Amino acid sequence: MIAKLRGIVDFIGEDSVIIDVNGVGYLVFASRRTLTMLPQKGGEAGLMIETHVREDHIHLYGFADNAEKQWFALLTTVQGVGAKVALALLSVLSPTDLLRALAAQDTTALCRAPGIGPKVATRIVGELKDKAARLNLGPVAAPVAPAAPAAATSSKKSAKSAKPVGDVSIDTADAVPVVDDGAVLADAVSALVNLGYGRSEAFGAVGKAAQQAGEDKTLDTLIRLGLKELSA
Repeated sequence: MIAKLRGIVDFIGEDSVIIDVNGVGYLVFASRRTLTMLPQKGGEAGLMIETHVREDHIHLYGFADNAEKQWFALLTTVQGVGAKVALALLSVLSPTDLLRALAAQDTTALCRAPGIGPKVATRIVGELKDKAARLNLGPVAAPVAPAAPAAATSSKKSAKSAKPVGDVSIDTADAVPVVDDGAVLADAVSALVNLGYGRSEAFGAVGKAAQQAGEDKTLDTLIRLGLKELSA
């Protein structure tokens, strides 16, 4: 069972990438979110892998971070959501966006993904809203920002500046900071649960609070707005 791959990017397609590991090319299907984080052909990259073994094929699915991998596994437990549809959903909604959509029972957001209609979206919300509240997502990798043209004197970058974001090797000089909204949302849900509210209602209240908070998603703000939702 393959759980992780690290090698050289050989080709990036619309929904997949070929990773060359010591001369062996592995075809890995991935979301557009993950594909946009990869370096160009010839660059080194690492991906977390979910291996699906069937009678007629073995497919590898790659993820930039553990949050996306957990969501993929969770989404594919829903009837009518296969690997292709799960990747389509993860292409239009980040793990944090999915968490918010389920909390707010926002089926419209889920329907943005190809292959997901109102019926399937409603099923996803109904089956996963409680399970998603228990996910330990941790930090979520952010896409790589396009590199700005560098002057000749500053074009050489120290090898020490290269760090992995999720499991994709990128240069920190060109990276967008890691988004950690998922951890703040989880802490807010836990705080409301500790105050005596049920996990499901706390999850929904925090999701609505996150939408109201906009950029100001501090723990105090989410708890305050969440309590306001619960008392409405």
